[in-house]
Amino acid sequence: MSKWPLRKLGDDEICILNPKKAEVAGLANDTPVSFVPMARVDEISGTMNVSESKNLGDVRKGYTYFAEGDVVFAKITPCMENGKSAIARNLINGVGFGTTEFHVLRPRNLVTSEWLRLFVRDKNFREQAKKNMHGAAGQQRVPVDFLRDSQIPVPPIHEQHRIVQRIEDLTRRMEEVRKLSAQREEELDIFLHALYVRMLEGVVWKPLKEVASLFRRSIKTEPEKSYEEMGIRSFGKGTFKKPVLSGKQIGNKRIYAIHEGDLVFNNVFAWEKAIAVAKAEDHGRVGSHRFITYVPKKGRATSEFLCHHFLGDRGIEDIRAASPGSAGRNRTLGLNKLAKILVPVPEYNEQKRFSEIANRRQTIQQQNLGLKEDFKTLYSSLLAKAFRGEL
Repeated sequence: MSKWPLRKLGDDEICILNPKKAEVAGLANDTPVSFVPMARVDEISGTMNVSESKNLGDVRKGYTYFAEGDVVFAKITPCMENGKSAIARNLINGVGFGTTEFHVLRPRNLVTSEWLRLFVRDKNFREQAKKNMHGAAGQQRVPVDFLRDSQIPVPPIHEQHRIVQRIEDLTRRMEEVRKLSAQREEELDIFLHALYVRMLEGVVWKPLKEVASLFRRSIKTEPEKSYEEMGIRSFGKGTFKKPVLSGKQIGNKRIYAIHEGDLVFNNVFAWEKAIAVAKAEDHGRVGSHRFITYVPKKGRATSEFLCHHFLGDRGIEDIRAASPGSAGRNRTLGLNKLAKILVPVPEYNEQKRFSEIANRRQTIQQQNLGLKEDFKTLYSSLLAKAFRGEL
């Protein structure tokens, strides 16, 4: 419950919804205006990139009109759920056009652009918007009637400015912390790659099967037992926890146990860098029959070094050559071809040192992911307090 009075977004004193293109009817067709596709709206920062321009005559029809200071709000799934919304700033000639998947909110006397933007970015508002979407799956949209009837807390203008400023100050500090942490991760990435390049000098190359063993720990499922599944992100982004499944849900599908330190390939997306080393928290989780697990031979290789190689240019090129097909699930990594791929085999002690640094980098990466989630939670909490009148 908010201590501020509530008003409908559609009230004349609050905002105009989807202003009419008739406002620019008097402008010549060769007037340059800003053009903003959906991809130019950043759901993290809540800003839009207005660097692209088009002549007004090219966008009068088939696009959504907005002007300086308007708030654009993505109405289609999943852009709306992801928080794509922004204030139109620094538009060419004060005019912008963009995708038809925008709703436009123009602030009136009682609210500011910044207050409106915070409101439509609020998690509670977006959850309600999702419940009111219309349309077929994958093409659902927020109807304008939902916006018109939604109630927004309306503090005095000076309070809106104060609250917005406080939230911006706090989020700026959070962003500074995130950037510093990301910089540490980037510096370790650069160091690891330099170390890897140096380790390749004069190194012997051997088939993967000579330095690591294919090791699959088959599990016999029980209907009433629960199994925590592990997933692998593409593009070298590591592992993640998938939902817990019961043996009944798994049915007759084959699953295999994952242990910490395993080098794991997703055989249908390895070509897309779905390759990772199982972390400590992955120990005991399960993978589907699509997962290929290798255990390095002691004294010959480490998982971290091999993984780094396979995610690099030469390694991923070999993985793709061993994954025939066109794309997606048609590109399956062959077991025999994988076993025969040549990999560099530096001195084992050098690989162990590399692994120590790689594990440090992974720890920082996990901390960064945790920070990102913590910041999302904190931001949602700040907005909730703001609209209750507690900030």
